[in-house]
Amino acid sequence: MTATTTKAAAGSARLPASWPWPLDLDRYDRRALVTGAEAKALAVLEIEQLRRLGLTPQAAPRRLVEPLAHARDCLQWAPGTGHQRRFASDAAGLILIRCGELGRSYWGWSDEDWTDLIDRSGGEFRRRWSGQIGSNARPFVIAYAYLLGGFTAFEQIGRFQRPTLAHRVFGQALVDGAVGKILAVLGDWGYQRRPERLVSAVCQALLLNRSPRLEDLSGPALAAIRASVAMQESEWASDLHGIHRAVAALGHADPPPRPRHGPGPTAIEGTSGAWVDWVERWHATSTLTPKVRSSYRSVLAKIGRWLATEHPDVTAPEHWTRQTCASWVTAVDRMAVGDYSQWTTGMRSQGRIGKPLTPQAKSGYIQVPRTFFRDLHEWEWIPQRFNPAHALRTPRSVQALMGPDPRVIADDIWAKLLWAGLNVESGDLPTADGRTYPAELIRGITLTWLFAGQRSDEIARLRVGCIRWQHDGMPIPGDSGEVLARDAVCLLDVPTHKTGTAFTKPVDPLLGQAIEAWQAVRPDQPAILDPKTNEPVDFLFAFRARRVSKHYINGTIIPMLCRKAGVPTADVRGNITSHRGRSTIASQLYNAKEPMTLFELQEWLGHRTPEATAHYAKITPNTLARAYNDAGYFARNVRTIEVLVDRDAVASGAAAAGEPWQYYDMGHGYCTYTFFEQCQHRMACARCDFYTPKASSKGQLLEAKDNLQRMLASIPLTDDERAAVDDGQAALDQLLERLVDVPTPAGSTPRQIGAPATATLLPILAITKRPHDE
Repeated sequence: MTATTTKAAAGSARLPASWPWPLDLDRYDRRALVTGAEAKALAVLEIEQLRRLGLTPQAAPRRLVEPLAHARDCLQWAPGTGHQRRFASDAAGLILIRCGELGRSYWGWSDEDWTDLIDRSGGEFRRRWSGQIGSNARPFVIAYAYLLGGFTAFEQIGRFQRPTLAHRVFGQALVDGAVGKILAVLGDWGYQRRPERLVSAVCQALLLNRSPRLEDLSGPALAAIRASVAMQESEWASDLHGIHRAVAALGHADPPPRPRHGPGPTAIEGTSGAWVDWVERWHATSTLTPKVRSSYRSVLAKIGRWLATEHPDVTAPEHWTRQTCASWVTAVDRMAVGDYSQWTTGMRSQGRIGKPLTPQAKSGYIQVPRTFFRDLHEWEWIPQRFNPAHALRTPRSVQALMGPDPRVIADDIWAKLLWAGLNVESGDLPTADGRTYPAELIRGITLTWLFAGQRSDEIARLRVGCIRWQHDGMPIPGDSGEVLARDAVCLLDVPTHKTGTAFTKPVDPLLGQAIEAWQAVRPDQPAILDPKTNEPVDFLFAFRARRVSKHYINGTIIPMLCRKAGVPTADVRGNITSHRGRSTIASQLYNAKEPMTLFELQEWLGHRTPEATAHYAKITPNTLARAYNDAGYFARNVRTIEVLVDRDAVASGAAAAGEPWQYYDMGHGYCTYTFFEQCQHRMACARCDFYTPKASSKGQLLEAKDNLQRMLASIPLTDDERAAVDDGQAALDQLLERLVDVPTPAGSTPRQIGAPATATLLPILAITKRPHDE
């Protein structure tokens, strides 16, 4: 017996015990080579002879023809398919003729031998055997190969009908029953694949497992099917994950593992083997999230390439010193994009090669080795020769360039995106094959991004029932028609997230109504493992037994909204992303007319510390300008006073001779001191010789003149005068007490003049804007 025969025997021994194989292969003589007598009989065998004598020992050697006859008889035949039996006999004759040509029985055929007979398409098969056998004999050759030769190399024979083969081998009732159960589960989950496609995919899985029973599709069996070349190179490879989920939902297998995209981490090149070993050991031990570990691994690989270039004697972490750390910090400060990188194709296509690193990138490149060495010291893997917190500290020059930069979206663009989101329809997301998510799901996830202010990962991980309604602390159903429900607060339950545990926040009722509209039509979905908490949960935005990807907002929703709103997908601050939406909402709440405080915004965003919130709480220029105007800096430090100018005195030359020509109106009198703005007693006049009371005859004569020009003079205030204006009479009394012995412009002090101990604030006018300044 040849190795191929042994493999076939071993394959028959591994068949599922729960479903009996229709043929007992062990009862047959499965020698690979044909005898001399068999070779002579096969050499003169013709198809017509088989048609006349049938699959009997009179037509061909018993050892070869009898298993073919049994295989034909065990096939499931539908009524009215008598002509198909002739095709089956022709296929058996074709196999016998090929045995004579090869000098080997079909028991010893390899997959290549069967493939060469079956051909890679029905057209090639018919052209080769045109006029000799029936045109539909090829499917029966495949059936014989499957039953007798254990042939499952379906990827080598092109297209053929899997359901037809499964029906003939297993029986239509069994196959349709298994397929129906799978389709029912997938249909309830919202799968919209063409039914015929899913039927073929399920039949492919049943054929590869060599059993029509779903109970036999265990976890190991499905793993073997997934790893088989026949499934990997088929058009149904992407459907196997859904089939596995359906089988798991029926209780026959464990849920499938998360799909992996790509071959995994790229091998580190360009550095010493010892450094690679340390990096991989740290990567396998660290408790950081997989994404963060992967990014750290890339930076550590870059450090290894830098060491190989600049410090070839440093090949392992224990060789590092404070000088090595200082050298790395200096190298990072001068590093450009692409330096010491293993792959630069993407950077080159984006035109980033050679550009300086951003301050954030520099800080990250320094933080990675700081964390790396801190872990190695704590785990006592290497002796501690320096303190990573000090030796690998981010330079102040870099920290100074890393202030808050929320990259908010401009108000006019955000308003257009809100309009687009409120009017979104399923037709706004065209797809090549017509498949898309339900309109309610699209609207729900869109409004969640526009109103909730959450990270894309948190939105994708929201749970069913995350919306609650309350009025004064009392729960109210969301669809209630009661009067209290009109003023109810909509609450959103946010799951465990990047920086903290689950929390609840108020959101706009529009969001709550959109989410409840989706929940009303959402198909029942199986519990899906939450990668953050490692517990099975009912995700809100799940369809076809899959959670909506966190990249769906950036990759699909935002481009759709920009297209609908007629705005570009990028502005001067970069691409419009989901996180920029979160920053925009936080900034608007912080700069609102009745703004949230920093601590309130911290709770609403779910931040662990106020420092994290400060990166979002940047005051907008409009708010800053409004606050500056409200503060009245200029009006607070400068006041105006009305001045009467005697034009006759100026024109006649009396002013040049020393006669008064300016009269500063202080409410109760006039001051004729030319340098009034320099007088220390201007706020509380001591009534020196430059003072003229309004009630006096001189004051009344002045007001009666018709040649006076009224003007305003700006008077800067001292700190004491500002205090008198702001704080009132108590500050004014202190000002009077301080000035009691200060000389007036006339030379005498208020104490000498005998001014009253108290005074009132002078009517100094606030500056008013001219009409063209408004």
